[in-house]
Amino acid sequence: MSEKKQFGVWIDSHQAVIVGREEITSGPFKILAHENADADHSKLFKQITAHMPNAQEIHVTGTGDYQEQFINYLAGTPQFKNTAAKESTSNKMSDEKLLEFISAKFN
Repeated sequence: MSEKKQFGVWIDSHQAVIVGREEITSGPFKILAHENADADHSKLFKQITAHMPNAQEIHVTGTGDYQEQFINYLAGTPQFKNTAAKESTSNKMSDEKLLEFISAKFN
């Protein structure tokens, strides 16, 4: 079991789902939050990162190119510049499927 602060994010142009571990560094993954976008995507990015304090590893998935934009945002943010971020592309999935998907990425 990892002792790192690992998070997953599913993101598109309208919303994001944030996943993290029950005990910050251990335990199964759970849904931490659902965030909705407005016209300002940098605000959405700030809303997402508010749920991921001191993240060490993040897997970002979703549709379009929002994963890449979010990873670039993380790289330019001092708190997250040393966070290991990976990305993939996936269609919208249920919360349960997202939990399975993120769990598989970190196991």
